[in-house]
Amino acid sequence: MDDHKKRFFSLGKSFRKFTQNKLNLLCLVTVFIYVLTAIVIEGYAVYCEKHQIVPIYERGNIEQRFQPPCLNHWLGTDYIGRDVFWRAVAGTATAVKVGMLASGLAVFIGVTLGVLGGYFGGWIDDFTVLVYSIFAAMPSLLFILTFALLVSKSFLCAPLNDAFNVVCSAFNTEPGMMAVYLGIGITGWVSLCQMVRAETFKLRETGYVQAARVSGMRRRWIIIRHILPNLFHLVIIFFSIRFASAVMTEVIVSYLGLGVQQAPSWGVMIADGQERLWRGIWWEVGAASIFMFFLVLALNMLGDALRDFLDPRLNS
Repeated sequence: MDDHKKRFFSLGKSFRKFTQNKLNLLCLVTVFIYVLTAIVIEGYAVYCEKHQIVPIYERGNIEQRFQPPCLNHWLGTDYIGRDVFWRAVAGTATAVKVGMLASGLAVFIGVTLGVLGGYFGGWIDDFTVLVYSIFAAMPSLLFILTFALLVSKSFLCAPLNDAFNVVCSAFNTEPGMMAVYLGIGITGWVSLCQMVRAETFKLRETGYVQAARVSGMRRRWIIIRHILPNLFHLVIIFFSIRFASAVMTEVIVSYLGLGVQQAPSWGVMIADGQERLWRGIWWEVGAASIFMFFLVLALNMLGDALRDFLDPRLNS
């Protein structure tokens, strides 16, 4: 219990030290606002679906289409009179969801394979190197687009398609969007796996790991208690950077028409709005770009700050 208290107070002290930098605090607050907005929008969407209410970001009036920014519509209206501001706010839920799920999946695969290969070595390590070499040689965006196309056009076999729909229902998302989540996660773990594997090679030779092994501690407990905690800084840094990359990838895929089909998405807004830029109707593209810009900027700056703060080599 004392060890847990010491660890808790140590984390609290580290967090206070990290947030003493005003830029770091601003990035944290920005990301927190985006995440909180996404949670609220997701809950609101579920509530509207359950009570058969049209969400505010889906309500349109064809007579008010293409209105420029004004008091009633802060960022104007789109081609069917929907409020662009609320569409951009609702797109936050899609962006945060893809960032969380895809980055979480990438972290799980990368850490699992990296730790197993680095700690056990032998044929397990050879298998890990073979797998990440295959995925490193694979064109990631092409894989994501192909996977999204197969799912969105129902090209999967019936049992697999049914199972996929169950997963989509559990996460309250569209099949095409879930394919994007999985595609980004499946292709985005290679760099983390390489770092974790190299770090695990070093950690398994340290004195405390050798002492735990001699004392008869089981290997899975050595990994859980001594290896994984010392890899946590790599996971945090990778997750924040991969989050931003996943958001941008989702925007590209949705822009190409293979991601989100019904839910609000910044990529869909940009794709719809670009056709009318020549007419001076800039607000739909502008709103989606601004919302995406501040989220990706905050995540990238937060990732760099976390790397500088957590990496012991840079601190030394």
